[in-house]
Amino acid sequence: MPKLDVTWVRRQFPALTKEVAGKRALFLDGPAGSQVPTRVIDAVSHYLAFTNANTHGAFSTARDSDDLLQQAHAACADFVGSHAPEQVVFGPNMTTLTFALSRAMAKTWSAGDEVIVTRLDHDANITPWVLAARDAGATVKHIPFHTSDTTLDLDAFEEALSPRTRLVAVGAASNATGTINPLASICQAAHDVGATVFVDAVHYAPHGLIDVQAWNCDFVACSAYKFFGPHVGMLWGKHDAMAHLPAYRLRPVGDALPDRWMTGTQNHEGIAGLLAAIDYIAEIGRRSTDCSNRRDALRAAFDVIVQYERALARQLLDGLATIEGVKIYGICDEARMHQRAPTVSFTHPRLTPRAVAEALGEQGIFVWDGNYYAVDVTESLGLEPEGMVRVGLLHYNTVDEVARFVDAVRAL
Repeated sequence: MPKLDVTWVRRQFPALTKEVAGKRALFLDGPAGSQVPTRVIDAVSHYLAFTNANTHGAFSTARDSDDLLQQAHAACADFVGSHAPEQVVFGPNMTTLTFALSRAMAKTWSAGDEVIVTRLDHDANITPWVLAARDAGATVKHIPFHTSDTTLDLDAFEEALSPRTRLVAVGAASNATGTINPLASICQAAHDVGATVFVDAVHYAPHGLIDVQAWNCDFVACSAYKFFGPHVGMLWGKHDAMAHLPAYRLRPVGDALPDRWMTGTQNHEGIAGLLAAIDYIAEIGRRSTDCSNRRDALRAAFDVIVQYERALARQLLDGLATIEGVKIYGICDEARMHQRAPTVSFTHPRLTPRAVAEALGEQGIFVWDGNYYAVDVTESLGLEPEGMVRVGLLHYNTVDEVARFVDAVRAL
């Protein structure tokens, strides 16, 4: 099987040359936002320098902006595995897009309807639906997770489903503990009772191939700044829902897709960077194998990314397990590494998560502490208010960096 060319990858990211206290900075903060390759930076600056205009004008820069947006819709459709670019819409971030969609969906609910959310999710995939259900008079059911390995309680999920279930909101992967949910079976079970499924793929997007066809979800949302792009969000939905839900829009916009969902002037320079980020990932695939189209290149890219990141995660878990008193939350079994992303959260026996993050930060090692907006996770684990230390590996990290991190934690 082809392998990831990590040397080439690291040359693409100028941030990886940064130094702190005389040492090369170690970026393990990817779950809160990845670094970006040079081509993304260039795409953003090129748009602002030479193409900056609003859309649908009778002049060249406006036409160039129209063309850019068309290219970006097509790239994002390839990214999620759709054949319909018009079913992709853009917005500031996943959270804002989810609030807009939840507000529209609430118009179709009524008292007695039910909405299912999980306690494993980021709050952006919980609170918008809870508030929408409140406005519609619907009931919300919260699905717990097994605290032993932070996997979703699928028995509880099955029991919660009923003919009254209108929506199931679930994450593709936990941004707190890395757990990957079995989306195809979750979607099938939800559809069996007539429910719609919304998938938060924000944390999953840099680690695995999004496949709306295989998952058979109804909506999926993610944010480009998690997969090597700028701060832009994207939402894909099945055609009937996107075309017929009561979207909140201005009168001149019209009712056609995708415009009916994209309020106001979009972040064109950010979308230019999003397009460049997807093409960066696709190039990884093209460098590893011959690919006839972008979707095949993306599939090939994630094949090598998954293989590489899984090995890094195994090294990280094994290293932390040798440090007395450190408690790891999530899947640690080597035979189950396919069920988790390379995101590892832990607590230290003596130091608070913030103290650990501060001590590591002084050495140029960047990690997160707290609950990362996955507040139901840390509450369920009894870890509020301090939360956990989160280490987020990405394909630009290395074996040497993981070893350096483990040594630094041991030295604390």
